Amino acid sequence: MEKPISLERMFAQKIFRIPDFQRGYAWRADQQGKAFWEDLVNLNGTRSHYTGVVTLREVAAPAVREDSKEYWLVDDHSYRLYQVVDGQQRLTTFVIFIQAFVNFFRTLPEHQGTAAKEIYVTDSMTLADVEERYLFRTNPKGGFRTYLFGYTEDNPSQEFLRFRILSEPGGKQVQETFYTLNLDNASKYFSGQIAEYHRIHGHPGLTDLFKRLTKRLLINEYTIGEEFDIFVAFETMNNRGKKLSDLELLKNRLIYLTTLYGPDQLERAGEKSLRDDINDAWKEVYYQLGRNKSRPLNDDDFLRGHWISYFKYSRDTGRDYAHFLLDEHFTSHNVNDLVERPVTLEAVEEQRSETELDDADEAATEVLERSVMSQGGKLTPEHIRDFVLSLRQSAQHWFNSFYPYLAEGISDSERNALDRLNRIGMGYFRPLVMVVLKSVKDEAQRLWIFERIERFIFIAFRIGTARSNYRSSVFYKVARDLNRGETTLDEISHRLDKALKYAFDDDSKLRIDEFYSVLFKKFGEGTGYYGWSGLRHFLYEYEQHLRCGSRQQKVNWDDLLKSENDRISIEHIYPQTPGPDWEAAFVDLSKKDKARYAGSLGNLLLLSMSINASLQNDAFAIKKRPRYDASDVKIRNGYSDGSHSEIKVAENDDWGPEQIRQRGECLLRFMEKRWDFVLRDEDREKLLFLTTEKREEAAFA
Repeated sequence: MEKPISLERMFAQKIFRIPDFQRGYAWRADQQGKAFWEDLVNLNGTRSHYTGVVTLREVAAPAVREDSKEYWLVDDHSYRLYQVVDGQQRLTTFVIFIQAFVNFFRTLPEHQGTAAKEIYVTDSMTLADVEERYLFRTNPKGGFRTYLFGYTEDNPSQEFLRFRILSEPGGKQVQETFYTLNLDNASKYFSGQIAEYHRIHGHPGLTDLFKRLTKRLLINEYTIGEEFDIFVAFETMNNRGKKLSDLELLKNRLIYLTTLYGPDQLERAGEKSLRDDINDAWKEVYYQLGRNKSRPLNDDDFLRGHWISYFKYSRDTGRDYAHFLLDEHFTSHNVNDLVERPVTLEAVEEQRSETELDDADEAATEVLERSVMSQGGKLTPEHIRDFVLSLRQSAQHWFNSFYPYLAEGISDSERNALDRLNRIGMGYFRPLVMVVLKSVKDEAQRLWIFERIERFIFIAFRIGTARSNYRSSVFYKVARDLNRGETTLDEISHRLDKALKYAFDDDSKLRIDEFYSVLFKKFGEGTGYYGWSGLRHFLYEYEQHLRCGSRQQKVNWDDLLKSENDRISIEHIYPQTPGPDWEAAFVDLSKKDKARYAGSLGNLLLLSMSINASLQNDAFAIKKRPRYDASDVKIRNGYSDGSHSEIKVAENDDWGPEQIRQRGECLLRFMEKRWDFVLRDEDREKLLFLTTEKREEAAFA
């Protein structure tokens, strides 16, 4: 690919046509159109601005139909016809701008009654020259216009472009679409901005603006040969490959902004220093995000997490953070005063599917901070430097929140605390955890707040049935407040308690209604506690409790997550399909009662490794001991040499209804102590689901 060229060179002796398989004009005047205008007016000194790549495919002269409007220009070999494979949006914008410029120049009072060939835009180019070079040529024999840029003739946008935008005489009724509305809005927007620019800078300002547009907006022109399939080329350029992440786009934007400051704000040495800070920050960020080579962290997840803790949180979905950073905050408009006239545009509102919002009652607690620039300030080099420094500092803590056992400079206690949060599902608390790691210097305080967060998650989302975004806006705001030193860990703990107030009775006992309803459904489905989403985390925590001190680690969390087949690492001690050896211990129970005992909490056991499914139905006495094959090779552990949970169960001589009840009550009391809540005795009994049919009938009688 050759060096970038100016639009003046690109439009020399070329005709551009947008193929029918491409969409229409999709750029929005208040977004991409505004960005185009900002780039143009912010060009200073002798700088040029690179606008991207335009990919073309030449249409061979013999393939141009003799009855087409392009034929007369191509036939004498003065022009070449090209299909626009990629880059139509920016080319369309350029043409709309040129036409708006021509329209305004022609209507100036000093040009009234003057022919276009006598109105000079620059010292050497008249208005007629501009039209002939960039807009259209008029056939001297047929009197018709051949537009140098446009759509194929059967595209609805082509008629609109001709008669409504390019002002072809003899306008007729044209079909209007979403795309033609974008064309019309762009024309109105640029007309308004050109008029305002002229009001401030006069005729010399417009001349300078035209030169910037045609000579200093640079573009890479790339032409593919006839041997390439144009449809495959278009799909490859637009739908395949990995697009730039928002983090990559932001780096480029920040470096660009450093070039816009005048010497009174940023000297050359200061510009280089700031650019070095940006490059160093991104180097650190990418190092941290990629430290775990097999499981790298997502660029834009980190950028959003940092945005929440640094700026604000909104309920908008999708790339709201990117819109704020790239379209509202870090913009050239916020560096230099932009000559811009308010223009009334016809509203464009794309219909979208409904998205889930946070609870309505959170609206009162959410205070969104707008960009400081929207309040009349300006984006200074210090603003950029502070943001970049924060981004760099945050990257390591973001990584540590995901991979605490790869973290440097933290204790085993803190690694374990972070690991617990990841196991239970940190969810929307990750930005807050990152800020705690970055801002709170006392380890004991960090451990304490991590424990409080885990308690909230367990009660609200594992025992309770709160939606996954319950109170998310509250704790996103808390992350920002802590990052700014505007709140304390005590205040955060109070907010956590306040958000859980609904889960407790007036006497501070935990309400079990929601938990019981979930489990009731699970027992009805035949899974019981085995189907509870919090089971793995709960049994793993119980295993760690039994391990305590320096006792050997016998169960790794990853072993519980390898695949669906490995769910056998949680075993029913009393089998779901028991063999004859189990009959005596459960002889007085109905089939329904036996299923309850099998699915009750006290009957579920965390194994130190997956075992052969054929051994699950063995008698308890056999399960307790290791199993060997005929060659005396161990083929499975017994409970007696398994996990700490297995060893505890192996202390029983037999296994029946009473042992299941006792262990279940023990596990529930551990749950209460571990996550700091209290159950009523009757609720504890209710949660075991061990009421037999006979006892139910007696109670009913």
